[in-house]
Amino acid sequence: MARVKTARITRKKHKKVLKQAKGYFGAKSYRFRNANQAVLKSLSYAYVGRKDKKSDFRKLWITRINAAARMNGTTYSKMIAGLKKANVNINRKMLADLAVNDSKAFAEIANIAKNA
Repeated sequence: MARVKTARITRKKHKKVLKQAKGYFGAKSYRFRNANQAVLKSLSYAYVGRKDKKSDFRKLWITRINAAARMNGTTYSKMIAGLKKANVNINRKMLADLAVNDSKAFAEIANIAKNA
């Protein structure tokens, strides 16, 4: 049975991790064991961050909609409830975009919500 040498595979694995750790402070950027720990931790943070990003944007949209709704004489919760009663299907992302970029269209939507 032939002997298996793993030097090439190990070097490739080490280079891959050290490339990901480029720019880290101190030994975390050039020592494999420290770099590997740092990379694993940062990858887990990145995964959680991608999930958190969705809720952060939703909070931002709701804040923008609420501010624009109050300028039009209603509140966020009343406006969303009115839109549901009026069967207006528009998501919060689009509402927030209208609130920032097209205040006339948002005012019309707010009136529809008020009347419903």
